[in-house]
Amino acid sequence: MNSPASVDVQPATGDIDTLDRIAERVLWLSTSMVHHANRVRPNPSGLKVGGHQASSASMVAIMTSLWFQQLQSGDRVSVKPHASPVLHSINYLLGQLDQQYMTTLREFGGLQSYPSRTKDPDPADYSTGSVGIGATAPIWGAMARRYVNTQLGSGGRGRQYSLVGDAELDEGAVWEAILDPGITELGEVVWIVDLNRQSLDRVVPNIAARRLEAMFEAAGWQVITVSFGRLLESLFVLEGGDALRNRIIEMENAEYQRLLRCDADELRRRLPGEGPRGAEITRLVATLDDLTLTSAIRNLGGHDLAALTEAYRRIDDTRPTVILAYTIKGYGLPTEGHPQNHSALLSHEEYATLASRLGMDVDDPWARFSTDSLPGRLCAETAVKLNRTPAPPAAVPTVPTDIGRTPKGTSTTQAALGRLLLDLTREAPDAAKRIVTVSPDVSSTTNLAGWVNKVGVWSASERRNWFADDAQTLMHWNERPTGQHMELGIAETNLVGLIGELGATWSRWGEPLFPIGVLYDPFVERALEPWSFGIYAGGQSILIGTPSGVSLAAEGGAHQSIKTPSIGLEQPGCISYEPAFALDVEWAMLASIARLGRPDGSSAYFRLSTRPVDQALARVPEDPAARERRRRQVVAGGYPLRRAEGAKVTIAAMGALIPEALDAAERLEQSGIPSDVICITSPGLLFQAWQARQGRRSADTWILDQLFPADRAHPMVTVLDGHPHTLAFLANIQQVRLTALGVSGFGQAGAIEDVYRYHCIDTDSILRAALDITD
Repeated sequence: MNSPASVDVQPATGDIDTLDRIAERVLWLSTSMVHHANRVRPNPSGLKVGGHQASSASMVAIMTSLWFQQLQSGDRVSVKPHASPVLHSINYLLGQLDQQYMTTLREFGGLQSYPSRTKDPDPADYSTGSVGIGATAPIWGAMARRYVNTQLGSGGRGRQYSLVGDAELDEGAVWEAILDPGITELGEVVWIVDLNRQSLDRVVPNIAARRLEAMFEAAGWQVITVSFGRLLESLFVLEGGDALRNRIIEMENAEYQRLLRCDADELRRRLPGEGPRGAEITRLVATLDDLTLTSAIRNLGGHDLAALTEAYRRIDDTRPTVILAYTIKGYGLPTEGHPQNHSALLSHEEYATLASRLGMDVDDPWARFSTDSLPGRLCAETAVKLNRTPAPPAAVPTVPTDIGRTPKGTSTTQAALGRLLLDLTREAPDAAKRIVTVSPDVSSTTNLAGWVNKVGVWSASERRNWFADDAQTLMHWNERPTGQHMELGIAETNLVGLIGELGATWSRWGEPLFPIGVLYDPFVERALEPWSFGIYAGGQSILIGTPSGVSLAAEGGAHQSIKTPSIGLEQPGCISYEPAFALDVEWAMLASIARLGRPDGSSAYFRLSTRPVDQALARVPEDPAARERRRRQVVAGGYPLRRAEGAKVTIAAMGALIPEALDAAERLEQSGIPSDVICITSPGLLFQAWQARQGRRSADTWILDQLFPADRAHPMVTVLDGHPHTLAFLANIQQVRLTALGVSGFGQAGAIEDVYRYHCIDTDSILRAALDITD
């Protein structure tokens, strides 16, 4: 038998040695942050604090090599949620985070649980935390930057990196984004997948890199797989090395993870396996000393700085790239490779052992490198290289409050959207230039055809319109870099991800955009989580759900939205509107556009309808001052549509149900029961005003006095094409009796009269409710 030998694995360059030292410090700092939050900081409540030492450890080499070797100042990085301590540790070494914050992970006012653009004190390019959404954000960030460059010329250049946990690839939103055909042009997009084969609960048995490679390649991505480090690669060229490579590649994930928990003797017994080439592997491992053997089994590419450097050199900037980096969860920690290490915490003894191995002090864990050391100098040079000069914010163009037209005849609120966008191109071209609309293949059916014909469709390069000379083609799909409409495939999560990033350009590059996303209202719930997360991350946008409710009668229950009015009421950072008339749409939309692209701005959600309504019912005042008063009421949440002398009941209605409310009021009048009719445009704003009146928040309250004055505190009937609880709070403003009508069951197909009657929101139902409550 040959004597045991150590394989020479000296670093190729001094730079790798310096990076290794920085990686060790990042491992220590990130582990210490979680340790302090859970083991040192007082916790009177006893509730779990949490943190992810193992998930951070698997990313240390990837993020160290990326920040200290690869990134340029124009690049942006989305960090996987559970690696936030690594991000904070790197920022700390770069001087972008004060030491006082290192002890505040998950503490009120301190470092957030996951990277946050708006809440963390140190730089985070993307907010992450909702699995899969942060992963796809750089795709939409790349598209938003290209749009800014083609329209305004000031978005700069740079790659968009996404650091993705392999378990995130289970999320459907990830593949919806990858498969969108427009993504193949975004060569600046680079994903690095932390392929540690573990999820929260277990070692995942069927994560197959070959299958992932094929899926990304089929979508047009460049695939770079970083499987093994230098030590293993050096063994593979020895006699029996080919058998060892095949054995490692072919073994099940769980078996490989079990090997990480073995000492050298057990490794020599288990590693050869039971295959026909086991004897070759046995002879090879017999030539290795114990340290080399135990090091080799964990020498994967995602922890090898030289292998990662080589992977970066291979990036092809003409198409998106994914780097599949094999890693070990908990690499370098006592919990390394354990199947339940996801949330495991080091004990005090294990933490002290780690400190000893890394040459650190448990009593002074936050030491930076000395400024005259090689790692210290590299940290200083990297900080200078990555420094970004904040882009001065461009002036937000003035958005008019009133176009000045009073709609006549019969119209729908959905059609009003398309007309308003065209009006803006004439009345306020500077503001219209900042508008970008996005839809998932529903542009024509949501009345955007005229707008699309006017402004064109955005694409990174100009494409020929082969139907331009077809006289029967009414919607012209002219694709060019100057277009202002973006069309995605039928994937609502992609749409809201994109408008979220388009709505963040004011804070990234100083250029505000006014993104408006249009989709069918029943699918707002499908898109809600990523849109909500985009708002949380600082993206300001307008989401249009249309057509909405059971008013879409003939389409049946599958396309009739019920809960969306209350979603708009409850969504933080968002003002919701459900206008009843075309002019209400115009006024509320103009006010919402004016709130975009600014530090104190907000998003908006509109619920529009395809139900034709007689616009004369709006009773728009002709006097300019009275008209302006009505406009302010519409924008603030509602307006009195009918005031009756000696009224005995109030009907508060919203959106498409206004005609039924007015009809019921007329019949009540004939029965000797005068009634007021209040048109609600934004229940969310009225709820905020009610809370402000109670001293629970800051908001204007004047609108409550105009809608529900104390001298008109009558019993109330509320009605809307949606769940009845949305407006039920209105009765509490003056503490009156209430009957709340709305939709609380799945819809039915049929004529609108039959559908309304089925859900008890027709005129007769409103009339009966008013009679009952005033009896």
